[in-house]
Amino acid sequence: MDVLVIGGSRYFGKRVIALLRESGHRVTVLNRGSSGAPSQGAEHLVADRDDEAALASVLAGRSFDVVLDQVCYTPRQAEVALRVFAGRVRRYVMTSTVEVYGDEDSPVPLPEAALDLASVVVDTGAPWDDPEFRDAHYGEGKRQAEAVFAAGAPFAWASVRVAHVLGGDDDFTGRLDHYVRRVRDGEPIAVPAVNRPATYVHVEEIAAFLAWAVEGDFTGPVNAHSHGPLHTADLCAEIERQVGGRTVFREVEVGKGGVGEAEAGEADDGCFSPFSFGRSYGMDNSRARELGYSFTHSSEWLARAVSEAVRAVGIAGAVR
Repeated sequence: MDVLVIGGSRYFGKRVIALLRESGHRVTVLNRGSSGAPSQGAEHLVADRDDEAALASVLAGRSFDVVLDQVCYTPRQAEVALRVFAGRVRRYVMTSTVEVYGDEDSPVPLPEAALDLASVVVDTGAPWDDPEFRDAHYGEGKRQAEAVFAAGAPFAWASVRVAHVLGGDDDFTGRLDHYVRRVRDGEPIAVPAVNRPATYVHVEEIAAFLAWAVEGDFTGPVNAHSHGPLHTADLCAEIERQVGGRTVFREVEVGKGGVGEAEAGEADDGCFSPFSFGRSYGMDNSRARELGYSFTHSSEWLARAVSEAVRAVGIAGAVR
């Protein structure tokens, strides 16, 4: 197949590109060029996806079997994609997020139908071009982008709602590194009084799932995560096992900041640490399994993910 990947220059994006190439697909990568050309032998196109004229120009005369959009964050970007890719692509796969479920607090894992895209209010007039606004409304931007595609896509469309991703010594978020340092040094870790578990996926597994989704033919949203929800205490226990130290939880009132949304360096200054949740944060991956994908269990890769973070932090002697 002829596949276009929008974004994908780092973390699980670059792994998806490598997997698609290994499977024999022709891969073209489109990005702003700030990270240079892809190193896996893929063709490289340079354009700002927010500039509709530039995007249409660089794609002139081109068509693709599938587009994998790794960096669609807003309804405005989704509307540009609808116009530019109409007649150019057979199928469009958007990388989405568990954050689209917003403030849902469910005692059971959430299926895709828990979010009614037809009822989502789309506001393209919001200041989506403001990076601070977009970051603060990450889940809402993804939710509205999905709603735009669901309502009017002139091609087959699917979204992959990605769980929290762990692993890789190239994890740029610093979230798991944050825990490694705090457990090692016995520093307080801010959590809500009732701290809920969440669903996770290893970086290699989500890359494999996205590559599988590109090759599939299903439409609509699908949840993607490993079996076995994890609690903050599970992460910290594995870190203790590998590097020693001591886990010190400090309870913080709900409402003292974003739940799990703080930057790693500021996570304990009046808000919860990353991966600490005052509401249930689990997804149901039944649809993906029914479509034929077999997920691993988090217990199969948690130690590896922690050891990768330990190496990234630079602590000698990864496992005791």
